[in-house]
Amino acid sequence: DFTVSDAEGNAVRLSDYFGKPIVLNFWASWCGPCQSEMPDFDAAHQALGEDVQFLMVNMTDGSRETLDTAQAFLEEAGYTFPVLFDTESNAAITYGVYSLPTTYFIDAGGHAIAQARGAIDAETLQKGIDMIYTP
Repeated sequence: DFTVSDAEGNAVRLSDYFGKPIVLNFWASWCGPCQSEMPDFDAAHQALGEDVQFLMVNMTDGSRETLDTAQAFLEEAGYTFPVLFDTESNAAITYGVYSLPTTYFIDAGGHAIAQARGAIDAETLQKGIDMIYTP
């Protein structure tokens, strides 16, 4: 489990979302590969958002990536998926994230089933979702 913040600064725990399959993605606005996969994540969120929880965790280090730069990027792009902010690196340390983007596919019981390091395409995203969710 880890604790991050929502856009209003409220503490949010990963375990708050257990009970639904989770697509957990670590990203930053300056990361080109992260930017390339986001449209596929947003489309999947729009299609499955009631059944699969998408959590896009921004690596908010306070220097290279700030709340302002991340939120400006999201507003400009118009993404609808939920975004959380890892301002204390708690999530990154817990999940051993050293490169961006990194995606984890977590089943409804909170068990990490698969991971992908680097940008993934829509087909790979769907394969991961299929491992944790059966319609």
